[in-house]
Amino acid sequence: MENRTPTNKKEVRNFIENIIAKDLDENTHDGYVVTRFPPEPNGYLHIGHAKSICLNFGLALDNAPKSRCHLRFDDTNPEKESTEYVESIKKDIEWLGYNWEKNLFFSSDYFEKLYGFAIELIEKGLAFVDDQDGDTIAAQRGSFEKPGIESPFRNRSIEENLDLFKRMRAGEFEDGSKVLRAKIDMAHGHMCMRDPVLYRIRRVHHHRTADDWCIYPMYDFTHGISDALENITHSICTLEFQDNRALYDWCVENVSVPSRPHQYEMARLNLDYTVMSKRKLLQLVEEKHVEGWDDPRMPTISGVRRRGYPAAGIRKFMDQIGVGKQNNVIELSILEECVRSQLNSTTKRCLGVLDPIKVTITNWDRENHIIDAPFHPQDESFGSRSITFSKELYIDASDFLEDPPSPKKWFRLGPGRSVRLRYGYVITCDEFVKDENGKVIELKCTYHEDSFGGVQPAALEKKVKGIIHWVNAKDALDVEVRLYDRLFTHEAPGSVDDFLSTINKNSLKIITAKVEPFLAKAKAGEQFQFERMGYFTADSKYSKDGAPVFNRTVTLRDNYAKKK
Repeated sequence: MENRTPTNKKEVRNFIENIIAKDLDENTHDGYVVTRFPPEPNGYLHIGHAKSICLNFGLALDNAPKSRCHLRFDDTNPEKESTEYVESIKKDIEWLGYNWEKNLFFSSDYFEKLYGFAIELIEKGLAFVDDQDGDTIAAQRGSFEKPGIESPFRNRSIEENLDLFKRMRAGEFEDGSKVLRAKIDMAHGHMCMRDPVLYRIRRVHHHRTADDWCIYPMYDFTHGISDALENITHSICTLEFQDNRALYDWCVENVSVPSRPHQYEMARLNLDYTVMSKRKLLQLVEEKHVEGWDDPRMPTISGVRRRGYPAAGIRKFMDQIGVGKQNNVIELSILEECVRSQLNSTTKRCLGVLDPIKVTITNWDRENHIIDAPFHPQDESFGSRSITFSKELYIDASDFLEDPPSPKKWFRLGPGRSVRLRYGYVITCDEFVKDENGKVIELKCTYHEDSFGGVQPAALEKKVKGIIHWVNAKDALDVEVRLYDRLFTHEAPGSVDDFLSTINKNSLKIITAKVEPFLAKAKAGEQFQFERMGYFTADSKYSKDGAPVFNRTVTLRDNYAKKK
């Protein structure tokens, strides 16, 4: 976990920061900024939630010391919530580098107070108990062109509503037989204001309150009041809640809460080739299209963490895309580039061959050459390691062609072609050997003894431009490598009726690669750049002592841009 520290940032970058700067100048909230991140514990967080986490916790850090950010679980729907989700959310937030300190809350902490506020609404003639079922209430709501129909129970007396609501709490009625509704306006321009449901009967075990309650408040009733109880100053949500702001304000203004929070809406994060719907993500998990919530192909925070995305890279991405009011789709490649940029400065280099071809140096008649190679070519603090150059090596199959194009277009190996081996010598391919299926399995090459250390060999007229990676055959370590690609082939899988039909069948390829022997000691979570191949992370699930399994976190370049 990397805890973030106050930035004392002065520049204003988005409309929310403009609002906060104005409020601070005018001392609107006594100089305080109190935000909150309010997840529902009904699933694992995804990368879209990371935008809200970075914004809300970041605003508190930027305006320290008179600021704070609350973590509040809006746990009003026990049918879908669990302690597992609560703990996973805490872990994700801490991993991103943020700390809620003592400011951890649950909406279930306020169940008694929320019940009291519902009583207050009834006593003011602003809420009533309705005996109609959900389908009937929905049918009576009307449309944007047509006003809704008032419930036949709307004009019950205050005394009758109080009695019925208290009996609802006491468990006298069956699930779904009654609800408490706000009494607002069945012709209101916002559909959410047409006498919305505030409470429903649900005999479901709650992960915190157990079986103490059989009635539960609705999210729209709970959310604003919880903000007010916690003295939240700026309640930030996504644009789909814009119309619900009217109901948020109505609930806060019509009960005796201690403060007056305000809701502000921003555009949510949408990535191409990705789904962000919790329902769809849950479907992927339950139908076993992926290994679980932390599958490295999933856009969940636990998934990208296991894949090897660094928290700093995600924060950099969120800072780069900014906060606005216009919904748009961000290219996944931008996130991947932020990941590359971060890993470039934090990972050791090593040599690894994903698709090996054996190379025999036919004129090698000396002892092994031990080469001192740096772990990072631009940062000496990473140190170095020893690699062995000898008669038998492995290179990657992608670095050899039987019939290569012009030397001006192909700088790697082919018959009669020369290339430099990284940190080593220049070799020239003299012949190649195929198996019975016609696949090239061995190259026979000669090395140029006078070419070590980047020297141009005297025997070659043309300068050798190509440099390829390799491993020594004798001590190379065989490791499992999991090559991950995008989970979906469609740019907008969520827009397809059957989004499962767009799953990329080649999103995971498991191979055996040959790597430098020191990687046997790699621990889960350790990260390396396999030179010319990409960034790789020792998997936290499958790696064992002495036998790491590597996930390809991201390629060295954007392969999709190349395809386009």
